[in-house]
Amino acid sequence: MLHGLMAYFKTPEELLEAIPRVRAAGYRYLEAYTPFPVEGLADALGRRDERIPWIAFSLGVVGALVGFGMQAWTQVVGYPLNIGGKPLLAWPAYVPITFELTILTITLGLFVSLLALNNLPLAYHPVTQAPGYRQALTDHFALYLEARDPRFDLEATRAFLQTLGAEVEEVSR
Repeated sequence: MLHGLMAYFKTPEELLEAIPRVRAAGYRYLEAYTPFPVEGLADALGRRDERIPWIAFSLGVVGALVGFGMQAWTQVVGYPLNIGGKPLLAWPAYVPITFELTILTITLGLFVSLLALNNLPLAYHPVTQAPGYRQALTDHFALYLEARDPRFDLEATRAFLQTLGAEVEEVSR
């Protein structure tokens, strides 16, 4: 069963030139595989996720509230001790632990969130079985178009990708 088409390019510039043309042709389900990070690839694919800063901010607020609240509850309600005439809610002493718990919550929460947003861990993907996939990890650049794309037609898509100067191969499930 066909899963999509993989198009291989020799240089990152060829890949970056092809992606806007593929998107302009109406294809939306595409992914790029490169041996090293390519500047501008995420923008070309249209993959800027604006949720991540908001997720980090929300996690930071939760971490700060939990850190401060845990200390305040312990000091004021759970185990109140008046030592040396200090107020029970001596908040300046809570700053270091509140800060550390904020950073810890952001770090661990973003780790889990990014795994979820990227659908990881992925045990198997048909692209990894494509004959030229290993080249895309070493010295070639690949663009993958999924067959589920409404614009996808096997012969028309293959011909279109070949006009972009790519070597094209089918990827089966």
